[in-house]
Amino acid sequence: MNFDSISEEFQTDKIYLNNASVSVMPKISIEAMKQFLVSYSEMGPDSPESEIFIKELWDKTRSAVSGLVKCQPEEIIITQSVTDGVNIVANGMNFSKDSNIVIRGGEHEHHANYFPWLRLGKTIDVRSLPINENGGFTDLDLKNSIDKKTRLVALSHGLYNSGLILPVKEIGEQLQKENIPYFLDTAQTVGCIGDFDFSDTGCNFMSFNASKWLCGPMGTGVFYCNKKSSGMLEPLSVGGESADSDKDGRLEYKELPEKFQAGFRNYVGLAGMESSITYLQRLGLDSIRKHIMRLSNLFIDEIGKISESKIYGPESESDRTSIVSFGIGKNDPEVVVSELARKGIIIAKREIFEKPILRISPHIFNTEDEILKLVEELKKL
Repeated sequence: MNFDSISEEFQTDKIYLNNASVSVMPKISIEAMKQFLVSYSEMGPDSPESEIFIKELWDKTRSAVSGLVKCQPEEIIITQSVTDGVNIVANGMNFSKDSNIVIRGGEHEHHANYFPWLRLGKTIDVRSLPINENGGFTDLDLKNSIDKKTRLVALSHGLYNSGLILPVKEIGEQLQKENIPYFLDTAQTVGCIGDFDFSDTGCNFMSFNASKWLCGPMGTGVFYCNKKSSGMLEPLSVGGESADSDKDGRLEYKELPEKFQAGFRNYVGLAGMESSITYLQRLGLDSIRKHIMRLSNLFIDEIGKISESKIYGPESESDRTSIVSFGIGKNDPEVVVSELARKGIIIAKREIFEKPILRISPHIFNTEDEILKLVEELKKL
């Protein structure tokens, strides 16, 4: 597919290359949110008509998400963020004092998928896998970290700093043999690594947001809970939407997805989220992957011509997302980010093992000309 004209379908006047943080929304999704607000108001927000309207929106959104990650619609719980999903698991599982959980190296992990587990260290053993320079680990590392008292392994599928994609299918197979539950943060993979079948990972739980690679609005996210794993978790919050009481006044949780869906949700956000997912699926996830990797590879080739440049992360295209982390000599990444922003180019400063680095993350609306413009500005440093 030709993506040359896609940029016209997005609302930005910047060269925006920070999509691994928050992406730009397509105009069609902004319009979908506007139309939702108008329709919802006109029919009366709490009316029989709006009740049907909201149910249809729930169904459309869950259908779109389940088609994206290859699961059942009822296994999709709408949240506000990745952090919500991580905390549902971290605070909802019953860990005995002699149990342990295994996570990836804390200094290389995003806080959203680190701090909730770190807090559990007050009562249980939290083990960090030894990791290499890209943030990966070996089968043997995992085997040596788990034992009969391991109650959960929590990992990120794609890494926000190095761009490494972990071999989650193989990891899932290894953990299933040991009957160990498995949580995945997929914020950096859903929507940007092609038409990937997430059911092949064998994970029990998964969390991602819609505001990164899915080009959805802020404040929208997804928690996936395998139907067979629902009983492992106690909901963090409870309300009329998520539970009932029996004749003796005892609380009874509803089935998925309502069990974890207490309270009203960000309905206007759902409208934007569903619209963006449908938009991306129409473009084709494999086509999106090809386009953004072409831009990523172009940047790597061009930045390599700058003598003092350094690229971080895996070399093989199959092992990474479109994220490229790099440095330019002794230039302070924070200063570089600020200087580029003044010129209308948005990139990010992040860390790898606490070392400040620069990061770009191109998406579908970015172009080769934008990549070359960025490189030209970097040459001026």
